[in-house]
Amino acid sequence: MSFNYSEEKSNDIFCVDVKSFYASVECVERGLHPLKALLVVMSNAENSGGIVLAASPMAKKILGISNVSRKWEIPPHPDLIIVPPRMGFYIEKNTEINDIFRKYVSDEDLHIYSIDESFVSVRGSLKLFKRKNAYDMARMIQYHIFKKTGLYVTIGIGDNMLMAKLALDNEAKHNSDFIAEWRYEDVPKTVWKIENLTDMWGIGSRTERRLNSLGIKTVYDLAHANFYQLRDSLGLIGEQLYANAWGIDRSDIRDSYRPLEKSYGNSQILKKDYFKRQEIKIVIREMAEQVATRIRKHHCQTGSISLAISYSKYEEQSGFSRQLKIPVTSNTKKLVGYCFEIFNKYYEDDKAVRRIGITYSKLTYTSDIQLDLFENPIEQITNEKLDSLVDKIRDKYGFQSLVHASSLMDGATAIDRSSLVGGHAGGMEGIK
Repeated sequence: MSFNYSEEKSNDIFCVDVKSFYASVECVERGLHPLKALLVVMSNAENSGGIVLAASPMAKKILGISNVSRKWEIPPHPDLIIVPPRMGFYIEKNTEINDIFRKYVSDEDLHIYSIDESFVSVRGSLKLFKRKNAYDMARMIQYHIFKKTGLYVTIGIGDNMLMAKLALDNEAKHNSDFIAEWRYEDVPKTVWKIENLTDMWGIGSRTERRLNSLGIKTVYDLAHANFYQLRDSLGLIGEQLYANAWGIDRSDIRDSYRPLEKSYGNSQILKKDYFKRQEIKIVIREMAEQVATRIRKHHCQTGSISLAISYSKYEEQSGFSRQLKIPVTSNTKKLVGYCFEIFNKYYEDDKAVRRIGITYSKLTYTSDIQLDLFENPIEQITNEKLDSLVDKIRDKYGFQSLVHASSLMDGATAIDRSSLVGGHAGGMEGIK
């Protein structure tokens, strides 16, 4: 099975990424060249286990630093600058960059993918700005962003969002002008040359293993695999991956996107190894409560929870991740209890815990109370009102205005994290 590109929709889509966003912003603020300075943005830098959130390109090149390096893994260097994260400031810069995009396109032609990456559809703007082609427009936007913010951006250009993203990730970041253009006719010499399956948008290590089991090792293999075997083995995902290997992506940047299966969650890497069961449960309680607040804020209840515990790298075992189907609820007390149920069943005493993650899925969107027939209805309604009252107080006066006594004990993290911004720093949306 193959595709006729003449029948596919073609546009001029940009995928724009700010190089080493957090680190670059910090460099510019200090009058440093973002591509030449040695700088890392590090969370909890006061501890030996501090984590690098972003590193400048030169820090990555010279010191071998990655965005998950620990402080103790960074080799000493006299010119290295270590700074704490400022998520509020990065959000302001992100807004500033997206406002620049809006000078060239309408909101319908702008899709903000993440804090440092956006998709922009520019074909309708080429004549307006007297640009000869998409590349010319890309250079114009690049220069505008640099002049206004001092930041360098890389741009992938494609007929669709997939091709633009692949051009960005696999070529633009390595080109001297930080731009790459991949079109349908280029697929054999671009997309099919991607050797690592995980370099394709949407293929993770788990999907890679499934494809490997079918004898598919590269993107070329994927494009020339038996379509019907892929569909039989992977279902709709197999069909989509096959199409993607041919550069086909029929999504429209103007379509509002809502995932079929949404979930809410939170995870954190602890500042130190936790050995005591009671201290670990304090953090689990805080996180379960935080995510419960989030789902109530979005008027939904959950029918499935998952708890992921990662042990310290010094442990022989990596940890566990378990899911539990539950009666639909948004009640904090119940959700904390379910998380404890998973933890008590699978955690082995004295194992050092370094990371905890909690996710609520199988969501039902409703503002009505889902009563359990086996529990006292008056008590359930009372608990629901209590949760709502706590949410309102914290929303108005801040998280620290109302906390459990356990959050004042050793090992608790919620109070410290409530003042931070951004998923990596705690994701306290709905609680602050």
